[in-house]
Amino acid sequence: MTASKSNRGTAVITGASSGIGAVYADRLARRDYDLVLVARSQERLNGVAMRIAAQTGRRVEVLPADLTAKKDLIALEQRLARDESIRLLVNNAGFNVGTPMSESDPDRLEIMIQLNAVALTRLSRAAAPAFVARGGGTIINIGSIVAVAPQLLNGVYSGSKAFVVSFSEALQHELGAKGLRVQAVLPGATRTDFWDTAGVPVGNLPQESVMSAEDMVDAALVGLDMGELITIPSLPDAGDCERFEATREALAPHLSRSQPAERYRGGAKA
Repeated sequence: MTASKSNRGTAVITGASSGIGAVYADRLARRDYDLVLVARSQERLNGVAMRIAAQTGRRVEVLPADLTAKKDLIALEQRLARDESIRLLVNNAGFNVGTPMSESDPDRLEIMIQLNAVALTRLSRAAAPAFVARGGGTIINIGSIVAVAPQLLNGVYSGSKAFVVSFSEALQHELGAKGLRVQAVLPGATRTDFWDTAGVPVGNLPQESVMSAEDMVDAALVGLDMGELITIPSLPDAGDCERFEATREALAPHLSRSQPAERYRGGAKA
């Protein structure tokens, strides 16, 4: 199908076969981006791609890939670095396990870190300098509210999402002045198959705490338009996030000194 005349470039979306990723694909196509959709299931990707192409007239390419497999990850890195049409990356792929850390399969935890943190880092590392060289671009990293409330879910998942937030802030600080735009999105519970994969049916959650994927993505894109670095779609008062960040920044001058703080002096008690 022929793409419409207006074109903002190409957006690459990982975890695009369903849920949040599929909604981002729809919304970004309607914002005049062509798409490269990445996920493991080609069949599901094809369904998303056909629907969006038919409804929007955008070019939609599917790229089946397992981002925990090194060869697939490297292939996508190379595409991000070399395809000059790419101007936006949504790092959405990720998963959780439904058991506490101490009861979880360590191999499964390692795969989770690989997808939630390592793949996101490598893809961002490929895209960021390429975007700067192209005159600008955007990286959207999907985190989670457990980055600031780690007690709510598996601790390794929470830790991986805390990494996403810290990494996003550092990346914006490093390259923001050179044309890179970074946004970390921290959804709360969102109505997707994420919960089924984790073995915790979304119907078992308090429904007043669960947002639709459509509402979450729409809110996140408003936050992007507003220039937010950290977007928490559920948070009623943006000032709460601003005060949280201000408190964290206020700690910075006191975190590295030549002497221990006074309360730690005087020797250890037996």
